Amino acid sequence: MKTDPTQKSKRTNRFAVKRGVIPPSSQILLIHADQWEKLIEDACRNRLLDGDMKYVFVKQLGGAGDGGRDVEARLIPSLAEGQWDLFQAKHYDHALMPTDVFKELVKFFKHLEAKTYPAPRYYYLCAPRGVGNDLHNLLSQPFEFKQRFLDDWKTGKTGLKGRASELTPAVEHLVQTFDFKRIVECQTRQILEWHALDQKAHFELFGYEGERGDNPLTPDAPAANEHVYVEELLKVYSEMTGEGLTLEELMSSDSCGEHFQSQRALFYCAEGLKTFSRDTHGEAEFDALLDMVLTGIRPTVVNAN
Repeated sequence: MKTDPTQKSKRTNRFAVKRGVIPPSSQILLIHADQWEKLIEDACRNRLLDGDMKYVFVKQLGGAGDGGRDVEARLIPSLAEGQWDLFQAKHYDHALMPTDVFKELVKFFKHLEAKTYPAPRYYYLCAPRGVGNDLHNLLSQPFEFKQRFLDDWKTGKTGLKGRASELTPAVEHLVQTFDFKRIVECQTRQILEWHALDQKAHFELFGYEGERGDNPLTPDAPAANEHVYVEELLKVYSEMTGEGLTLEELMSSDSCGEHFQSQRALFYCAEGLKTFSRDTHGEAEFDALLDMVLTGIRPTVVNAN
């Protein structure tokens, strides 16, 4: 049975929401459109693709001259056809409707025809409130979606009044040959999951704070992760007793056994602190703490020798 005199039960380290803080999915409804684009950019930097690969280049381009690309995420260093994803960020007070998207698609296809950029692998629609039912139905039927878009462009419907002249034969050819399966919704849940892969940045942005959980339980017998620590303790106890103690002898020793187990409990206390620090501040912060401790004890260790 695993025991630890410093605790009654095991509880994993976790993050807790500060009092009064609302969930990220609600907070993003209140941010500015530029902040929404920035959040998507940061999320894309963290996104794990097939084989745990990541985008090699991610850039927020939202604003004048963006060519309908709020965020550009490349699979390879160069901007090549089918080797990048386009993220269209729309921060509206309603779920996206066809009228919101059709005008953006007009811009998109005109820029394809102008060779501002090559065709992307996917055209992602990103909106805090998601896509509405009408648009969802179109996205689920790519062929019907394409026909509806072309028909409405030609007849000036769905927010495209007076824009029929922009549908040149060259642009229409691009629309006809483009696979509308590539136009998909990127759900808010996915964006937040990608963003949360950088825990420190995610919890700082959304007002979470780390909560120190209980330390790991100390197993009856030393585990592999304790090996170096236990070996060093063995050397100390052997020096103190003047005997070359084995691990079994040390654990059953009347004079040192209890003290040894308490030192092992402290090891797992440090492991708990390491996990908490890593989850809250990242690996580098705990390493910096270790350096500070080493700096503090170095004079004592040197003088003792």
